[in-house]
Amino acid sequence: MEILEYAFMQRALLAAVLVGITAPAVGIYLVQRRQALMGDGIGHVAMTGVGLGFLLSASPVWMATAVAIVGAVVMELIRWYGKTRGDIALAMLFYGGMAGGVMFINLAPGGSNANLQSYLFGSLSTVSEEDVTAICLLAAFVVLVTVGLRRQLFAVSQDEEFARVTGLPVRALNLLTAVTAAITVTVAMRVVGLLLVSALMVVPVAAAQQLTRSFAATFAISVAIGVAVTIGGTATSYYQDVPPGATIVLLTIGVFIALTVLATPLARRRARAKAAAESAGDPAECSVPAQPVART
Repeated sequence: MEILEYAFMQRALLAAVLVGITAPAVGIYLVQRRQALMGDGIGHVAMTGVGLGFLLSASPVWMATAVAIVGAVVMELIRWYGKTRGDIALAMLFYGGMAGGVMFINLAPGGSNANLQSYLFGSLSTVSEEDVTAICLLAAFVVLVTVGLRRQLFAVSQDEEFARVTGLPVRALNLLTAVTAAITVTVAMRVVGLLLVSALMVVPVAAAQQLTRSFAATFAISVAIGVAVTIGGTATSYYQDVPPGATIVLLTIGVFIALTVLATPLARRRARAKAAAESAGDPAECSVPAQPVART
């Protein structure tokens, strides 16, 4: 294939596959926690890390990772202790992170709008070998956490109080989820872009929920959707010369719409079956959970 003849496309496709795996793998826990926009906030904060990387002549990916982790931890602390003014503190953190990134990247030697655009919306040609190495290491950590601790993270995402009663370290697991989300944002920023990565963390999960009724199936299908749209979007970006991040997100939304249309008749049949079971007094049918990812 022509697309595989170029080294930069090989790097871009590898990064795309890793993004397609990690973003939905973390996103499913954020959706369960009703924090679907957390990735967007972390993306704003990570922009400061990118700017610092350029300003200090350090790796923007690793610097963004460090700043995003700090930002994610602060966000989680605000969620615990912020109470009524927590939303104001979060807004200042998000907007301050973006403003800091713009300022630092313009103060850096050789700073330009081209550098800024590639991190905001993704760029195929700028994925370097150093970026791929960093993305591989970070993606391995994300997969290890989201798969290895899936039962604990699911329990905390579903009901923190119940998880605390069962003896799980709820706050530690919440912090770990936030840190993992921060790492995922930096994994995805070279392909999707900081401003669009949240969509790839949420929309594949929402699309998978149209077809599934268990956590495991939703996890598997959302990751499959993520890999498919990132590869498809990257290839389309190469052949049509369009932005990769926007292409990937639009493909993801298209998949969500298509699955919603296909799943509507199935949902209606399930509703009729449940109503019939309730009228007949069948306890087995009546116990089917309403939420699509309510079981592990």
